[in-house]
Amino acid sequence: MTPGELLHRMPPTQDGARDPLKVQDLALDGRAIGERGSRTRSRILTSTATILEAVGINDLRVVDIARSVGCSPATFYQYFRDSSDAVLALAEQVGEETIPLGAEMRIDWRGPDGAAAARRMVDGFVRYWDAHRAVLRTRNLAAQEGDQRFREVRNRALRPLTEGLALMISESPGEGSKELTPYAAAAALVAMLERMAEFHSDLEGYGASRDDVVTTTALIIHSTVTR
Repeated sequence: MTPGELLHRMPPTQDGARDPLKVQDLALDGRAIGERGSRTRSRILTSTATILEAVGINDLRVVDIARSVGCSPATFYQYFRDSSDAVLALAEQVGEETIPLGAEMRIDWRGPDGAAAARRMVDGFVRYWDAHRAVLRTRNLAAQEGDQRFREVRNRALRPLTEGLALMISESPGEGSKELTPYAAAAALVAMLERMAEFHSDLEGYGASRDDVVTTTALIIHSTVTR
């Protein structure tokens, strides 16, 4: 299996249940919600993301979400148990957007196009974070505070990247690679990538532009994978 193919795997949940990303056609009581219900659910999630960006998770209220959608709180509760449940659904949804980054792992990073591919992957990941900053920060904070639901969603989103990098490191013929434990090295790289994506704007005050952050992070990842 190539690193890129790893990005198309969808690991099962620990209890063997269907992936929550696939269970979007049912209400909480198990009823099929139909096309109209699906549109309502989608509007609720869009509104949740917008309000979350403005006020944060602590001030995210069901009544405000429902009002912005033009429905009642009772309608909201047909699809979600509470506001955090809606944020969890958002986190599951945006987690799939890392899948296209796998295309850059189908390229041999030891070849002439390798450094450029690594940079495109990093740039894509930073754009992904910029587009969903509020949702991803909330997901990570909840995961760090011990919410297993959010931890599993975060791990599921990042695991394909980690496994893809680990596979490339394990297959690298460089002498330096023998000193690395592939999965540990890959996990460290993904942690750095996520941290830089989250806080790249904070570095502007130190003279490091977004482009500088992307290029430097990509060089570090590329050299670790191929050396």
